[in-house]
Amino acid sequence: MTENNHDQNSNSSKNNSFPISVFLLMAMMFPLLNPGYNPPTIPILGFHRIVSQRNIRQFKKLDMDYKEKELEKLLEYLIVQDYWFLTSQDLYDFFLTKSREVPYEYRNKNAIMLTFDDSYKTVYTNLLPILSKLEKKYGKKVKVVLFVNPGTLANEDNMSSTHLGCQDLRVGLQKGFFDIQSHGDNHKNLTEISEQEIVRELLLARIKLRKCTEDLDPEQKVASHLAYPYGAYNKQVLEYVNKYYLSAYLYNDKLLNYSCLQDNYKIPRLMVNRQKSSQELIEAIQRFSPDKKNNFKEQC
Repeated sequence: MTENNHDQNSNSSKNNSFPISVFLLMAMMFPLLNPGYNPPTIPILGFHRIVSQRNIRQFKKLDMDYKEKELEKLLEYLIVQDYWFLTSQDLYDFFLTKSREVPYEYRNKNAIMLTFDDSYKTVYTNLLPILSKLEKKYGKKVKVVLFVNPGTLANEDNMSSTHLGCQDLRVGLQKGFFDIQSHGDNHKNLTEISEQEIVRELLLARIKLRKCTEDLDPEQKVASHLAYPYGAYNKQVLEYVNKYYLSAYLYNDKLLNYSCLQDNYKIPRLMVNRQKSSQELIEAIQRFSPDKKNNFKEQC
């Protein structure tokens, strides 16, 4: 074999291997190029009290109330459409800090977070049965985030019929439905109280919630994240929330675009009230699915 032939064969071998190298590189990069991977826009819906027809007369009507039947319709739609129901730690790990890689089976799924504020008893009496019913029907567990005020929880001294008790939280957590996070100890406006009271509200909420759930929460994920009471914060509040919590949520009627979120302590949420039907919520969510890319730009 001549030297020229050897060079030609060598070049031919290199040329043949080049496409394989490119293919392997493309295969490794595909998850990153996949438009369904890490969807940048995530609706975070904020609910409060969930009312049914049987107990609607029991409560004074609040604009923030939401009907049990409408919520069930929404949840069923999200399950059938195979949404990924995020916990607060999921959002923090997979999207905000990217400290963990999104599991392969979730990369093509739309993501959503459902939150419930103010520790209302109806989360246990009305929402939990829906979650159990849908799991039995579809074999899928819906996780919801509860922003809880432990200072208002029912106990031996305060047998409230309107607010959750520690045992209610434990049942939902043990069944895998509840992600229990902080809403301050007594739902005080953190911008209107003293520095000492801010620390007390933030720390007591965490201490009480972790004490309630300590044997069920070995990794201490409970009360790692906060929703500002009344959505109110200022520079001083942010300073202390940064010390005691990993992230914080507010209400500003915006969707979360994590790709342009500048501050993990200002995570946007959409407040849901009784004026919004399940169909209206579904239509709003559909407008921000990953294939509607033009909508992404509006959120930055």
